[in-house]
Amino acid sequence: MLPEIHLNDHVEMRKAHPCGSTVWKVTRLGADIGLECLGCGRRVMLTRRKLARRMKHIAPAKDEGDSPSA
Repeated sequence: MLPEIHLNDHVEMRKAHPCGSTVWKVTRLGADIGLECLGCGRRVMLTRRKLARRMKHIAPAKDEGDSPSA
């Protein structure tokens, strides 16, 4: 089963990018998933199936505007 992915989620991959980072940010959703390396800023596109095989886990995006007001 393919994982549920949302925009701005951080995805940790099994193998490191040549820059040394393993964390990527989801920048585009569709048949292909757009990812941006958080180490060097490189952008790549992967199919959902390839992403599902290559990733370790997903860290959901933090909602910055939902902090309670006093």
